Amino acid sequence: MSASSRPVALVTGAARRLGAAIARGLHAHGYDLALHYRHSAADMQPLAAALEAARSGSVLTLQADLAEFDRLPELVARTVGRFGRLDALVNNASGFQPTPLGEVTPAQWDALFASNARAPFFLAQAAAPHLAAARGAIVNMVDIHAERPLRDHAVYSMAKAALVMATRSLALELAPDVRVNAIAPGAILWPELPASDADDAARRAALLARTPLGRTGTPEEVAEAVRWLLREASYCTGQVLRLDGGRLLEA
Repeated sequence: MSASSRPVALVTGAARRLGAAIARGLHAHGYDLALHYRHSAADMQPLAAALEAARSGSVLTLQADLAEFDRLPELVARTVGRFGRLDALVNNASGFQPTPLGEVTPAQWDALFASNARAPFFLAQAAAPHLAAARGAIVNMVDIHAERPLRDHAVYSMAKAALVMATRSLALELAPDVRVNAIAPGAILWPELPASDADDAARRAALLARTPLGRTGTPEEVAEAVRWLLREASYCTGQVLRLDGGRLLEA
């Protein structure tokens, strides 16, 4: 297939939540998309169908477990094979689970680092030549807990900290042809946990009370930040945009 006349983005973890919002936002601004998912086929199918209905031939869906190393360069190769180019990589897929000290297993360590640090790095490595040809960009989704650890989530916090350093290191290594930045969201969407109880509601209220803007953010605000970093932030690389309502300012 000849190269797309539109910019092309590969978005991981794109079937649901922030990933789906990012996909919708980029598509609305003219991107063709390669949308990765792991288990969420039931969510990916209607999303892809809606985007295809808006612009035929604009979406490629890719199923893969990012912990399987060989699938990472394959995702890039299939994207370029379909669209003929790659302008943007959005490393959104993320594993999240508690790891209380004293109970952490090597399997938990490997799973959290695989999704949050290893896969984004090796996807960037595979994508780099194509992104350089397009003078493209990478956006990594990190977390404010890369700087301020979350209790009972030490391994997750460490993995996101590794992704922050990967962002800075890749920005240095891939300059001047490819820009690499990250977004650290605060309270945007609450984690999907068992049915909320009074204690959980109280914790959420307390978190918002410590957020200077006093509200959660929206997935659309995250999607717009991704678009800005990819398309307009032409003199910005190696940076972490804290989209957290000022939460990191609070002790």
